[in-house]
Amino acid sequence: MEVNMNLLGKLESLGFPRARAVRGLHYTGNTTVEDAVNWLIDHENDADIDQMPLVVINLDVESPQPNDITEAIKLKEQELRDRVCMKNRDEEKKLEREREKERIRAGKALLEAKRIAEENERKRLLALRKAEKEEEKRAREKVLKKLDLDKLERKQALGLPLENRAAKPPLPSIQEEKSSLPVKSITKADHMRECLRSLKLAYKDDNAKVKKAFQTLLIYVGNVARSPDEEKFRKIRLSNPKFQERVGSLKGGIKFLELCGFERSEGDEFLVFPRDKVDVQSLNTAGSMLKSALTNPYFGLLEKMKED
Repeated sequence: MEVNMNLLGKLESLGFPRARAVRGLHYTGNTTVEDAVNWLIDHENDADIDQMPLVVINLDVESPQPNDITEAIKLKEQELRDRVCMKNRDEEKKLEREREKERIRAGKALLEAKRIAEENERKRLLALRKAEKEEEKRAREKVLKKLDLDKLERKQALGLPLENRAAKPPLPSIQEEKSSLPVKSITKADHMRECLRSLKLAYKDDNAKVKKAFQTLLIYVGNVARSPDEEKFRKIRLSNPKFQERVGSLKGGIKFLELCGFERSEGDEFLVFPRDKVDVQSLNTAGSMLKSALTNPYFGLLEKMKED
């Protein structure tokens, strides 16, 4: 069967693709344009509607009966276009509903993620505050422990009895306390502590210098206590630059060594510790004071507050 070229041109002028127009004419037998349009409307959903059929187009074949485009054809054409537009609008509305649902789901997910992040931040801040409080508590306990240790060392050095916190006797009256208090004599250990305290206060703005002085004094005292028979440990040249820098030039540095047992000799050129005057117990007490002064940040402050 051949396709009429005139009818094909009319269908194409109505907006039908050539493949559809050829298929419509082919399956209606090249009768009229109206028959071809009706067939295209009925078969618009066919899977192969846009495939070009293998038919011959004869330019010489005329339509069996000429027929102009009628009003019915135009109406059917408009109906077909309206149906296509409606279908497109329905699909667009469906897509818009899907996009709106997706936006709602994304918004809910974002709110949930924000809530989880805020909850995690709140928990982190609570844990941080708890850790800070525990650190402050440990620091206070450490300071109190150092104060108790310093107090215990001073009592041991002065030969005072230790307190029994488990059972404290009732406090005496003020008059009884005044009358019963013994007069305490100032010992060599008291002078040593006062010497170290004065040195620390004199150079309170230079902690590095004070620390280096205490360390150097501890070395001198420790060497004599451990090896009293070694003469090199019992003799210090006063003009030694390092000695002058660390101890000799500091107020109270040489005085502390003299309290430990060193003596000036040979025209004040040396500090010498006589072998027969070495008192290991006194040197150990001096070493304990120096260690306390190095490790206890409150060393000497209690005495200063009592004096004030």
